[in-house]
Amino acid sequence: MSQPDTQARYTINLTDKNLLVLQLSGDWIIGGVLPKFQHVLADLNQYPNISQLTINNRQLGQWDSRLVSFIFRLIEYFEPKNISINLSELPDGLQRLIALATTVPERKGAKKENTPPFFLEKIGNKTLHLIDDSKQTFFFMGEVWLSILRFIQGKARFRRQDFWLISQECGPNALPIVTLISLLIGLVLAFMGAIQLRIFGADIYVANLVAIGMSREMGAMMTAIIMAGRTGAAFAAKLGTMQVNEEIDAFKTMGIAVMDFLVLPRLLALVIMLPLLTVYSNIIGILGGMWVAVGLMDISLLEYYQQTTQSITLIDCSTGILKSFIFGILIAGIGCMSGLQCGRSSSAVGDAATTAVVRSIVCIVIADAIFTLLFESLGI
Repeated sequence: MSQPDTQARYTINLTDKNLLVLQLSGDWIIGGVLPKFQHVLADLNQYPNISQLTINNRQLGQWDSRLVSFIFRLIEYFEPKNISINLSELPDGLQRLIALATTVPERKGAKKENTPPFFLEKIGNKTLHLIDDSKQTFFFMGEVWLSILRFIQGKARFRRQDFWLISQECGPNALPIVTLISLLIGLVLAFMGAIQLRIFGADIYVANLVAIGMSREMGAMMTAIIMAGRTGAAFAAKLGTMQVNEEIDAFKTMGIAVMDFLVLPRLLALVIMLPLLTVYSNIIGILGGMWVAVGLMDISLLEYYQQTTQSITLIDCSTGILKSFIFGILIAGIGCMSGLQCGRSSSAVGDAATTAVVRSIVCIVIADAIFTLLFESLGI
């Protein structure tokens, strides 16, 4: 039993000076091997003086919509050149499909023209988008402050169980990753300081470098970046999923304040937990520096402890904690805002989480730079 021929072929015969015949053979079906349209045009264009093209199907096997599309492209190509196409020898069903496709002309403007915008148009669109984002941001900030005022007055309504659950997710559940990163940061600071200080014979001041660096800068910033990628993205993804599932619309319909019920407990939980995690990060980072100093630099444990306690002050610790407090507000606010502004599709949830992480990290770095300049001007 012979196998069906899934190879689509064609031959071209010149029967008269101005008459060209395109002979189709094989199966023009999905899954078969079709000749490339550009190759067929190249073969047909070898006869430039023809006035009529006849398509013959005497050796044609099975066919489907791919053959219809192929013939329709031939018609679109040869009609502007005043070359008529004879379809009388094609199957009746194929002739009816082509007649139906060519009866009604395409309406002008039906296809959207994807013309690239001009440079000034791009600038205008970006400016309008920035203005719209700024309006939404200020509106969200106002709603958050009103929610905080209602909380202070005892009028905010949210589930206390949700607050404790979110606090657990923001605090104790984040201890492993905070421990690992803080320990490595302390090790890196100690190694970097040891290489330079050893040149001057001041190995003991590695303790000062690690203690001040962790308490003032690295502890708060690295903990905030970790929480931005872990908790801020989680806030955006959860609220974005609720937006997609129309749960937030249901809250509004039932008269439940979304800012009080969803945003406020997340904001309070992160603002409380991030300073605590920062203090924990400072301690772990100092222990990591102590590991390097005691193990590799012949500094005793007592010397490292005394040098650390003498170098670090209450102001150093309070500056890091103050930064972490502001970082917590930024991370929670940006994460919740990105989730509430999420679109109605599943891909929009991922975009919201990505936006929350990127904006949080950028705002953290900017806020840290502002704090550094402020503390420098105040002599702190």
